[in-house]
Amino acid sequence: MAAEPSDQLSDSDLLARHVAGEPDAFGEIVRRHRDRLWAVALRTLGDREEAADAVQDALVSAFRAAHTFRGQSAVTTWLHRITVNACLDRVRKAASRKTAPVDDPARLDQLMEPHESAEAPAERQDLQRELLAALATLPAEQRAALVLVDMQGYPVAEAAEVLDVPVGTVKSRCARARAKLAPQLTHLRGGGAADEGPGAKGNRTPRASVPPAAGPRDTGTNDPAAAKGGGGRTP
Repeated sequence: MAAEPSDQLSDSDLLARHVAGEPDAFGEIVRRHRDRLWAVALRTLGDREEAADAVQDALVSAFRAAHTFRGQSAVTTWLHRITVNACLDRVRKAASRKTAPVDDPARLDQLMEPHESAEAPAERQDLQRELLAALATLPAEQRAALVLVDMQGYPVAEAAEVLDVPVGTVKSRCARARAKLAPQLTHLRGGGAADEGPGAKGNRTPRASVPPAAGPRDTGTNDPAAAKGGGGRTP
């Protein structure tokens, strides 16, 4: 009997096949989840180079540590936890160097894909800049919680799994982050672009949210390191 195509297998089955030595299994996992991991990393770090490196580090770690996965959470939750931890490590290192890359307007321009920069209305570009600059003022843990819940649309319980903290901690971090951002984003409320996005429903009331990041391009490779070149840099 022919083997079931990899694109029809569950994430956990693919991970098991990867552990068993199937060469293409992990590449399919990367293909499925790379865009969301990239969006989380970009919003958490605010810098394309740093986000690309964080995603690459996370995927390499997941590739090597797949045998430790015990199925106590979804594969996507496990991948996001590894990615968020990689991002938080970089945020803390950047803070220790007293750097804030998203305060630089040139860096903010780099956060948008070339096609978005060329075609998006000027108001949307301004919105991107204001929201990313505001997000960069948050402490790392609050930023990570807000990215997952308000910008990626994760339920609070699942965000708690990703961050490996109690649900109450996620709620309090999000509440503090929203309170800090509110004075900076008040003028954006009531506008169409500011009230839309993946975080506009579910656990949250409508509020200004960061538009979804453009994900890395598909490079057609199974190498987990491909996410670095695909999502983090433009030629």
